[in-house]
Amino acid sequence: MGKYRKILIAIDGSESSRNALLQAFRLAVEEKCWITVTSVVPPVTGDLDLTGVDDVRASLAKPCEEALREAQRLADQERILIKTVCEEGETYERIVDLAEEQNADIIVMGRRGLRRMARALVGSVTARVIGHTQRDVLVVPSGSTLGWKKIVIATDGSRFSKIATDKAISFAQAYGGSLSVLSVVDVPSELYAEAPQAVEDLVKKAKEYTASVRRQAEAVGIAVETFVGEAEADEAIVKLAKEQDANMIIVGSHGRTGLRRLLMGSVTEKVIGNATCPVLV
Repeated sequence: MGKYRKILIAIDGSESSRNALLQAFRLAVEEKCWITVTSVVPPVTGDLDLTGVDDVRASLAKPCEEALREAQRLADQERILIKTVCEEGETYERIVDLAEEQNADIIVMGRRGLRRMARALVGSVTARVIGHTQRDVLVVPSGSTLGWKKIVIATDGSRFSKIATDKAISFAQAYGGSLSVLSVVDVPSELYAEAPQAVEDLVKKAKEYTASVRRQAEAVGIAVETFVGEAEADEAIVKLAKEQDANMIIVGSHGRTGLRRLLMGSVTEKVIGNATCPVLV
């Protein structure tokens, strides 16, 4: 198996989080995991002396309670045991903190939630959870189905992509899957004319990265295809996943050249925002 034992599923009642819940149930059955499902009540803000605090809190808590009741109903329907936890506070902080408290191996979330998004493609809560947690995060788009038979893994030789590679090999080995390994040379167009040797060196390095993953995977009997692209990295990853009809994309949270930002690397964020299959970060 992929060595997950405890799953934290974060929901908010949206269609995206409902699908994430159902797909996480599949993962939990396959991995024989303990499941905690959480929904977070936002904190009460404003001048509390001028508002009915109890009424406001009850109103804010209602979507959380309804989402957890629906989660319990679906779990009962699937004959799956879950623990539900209603948290209160800044949503991403409570999810990250609860994952630590529960010692969860992975956090499962939908790509978009009910609230207005701070980002064009990835819900701001999902982006912040990925940026602040040390746990794996599985992002599940609406309408997608979890699977491990065809896995796309993107590598650039960074520490993060090496961790992602190990995880991809673990799942491919556990579920009889195959790997499509991609490394992308993403350089400004003017570099091709001004420094063609530099581009050639980058392509050579990308081939070395994919060859290294191939050796590692084939050593444990996994079928591997390797690809080197010269394009925008996120576009190349999403395109390959569609061409390969991939069940899963696995990426590191940051790349070798990615800015170590408070949130996450821009390539990873764009991959999550545009992929039609689940993305494991």
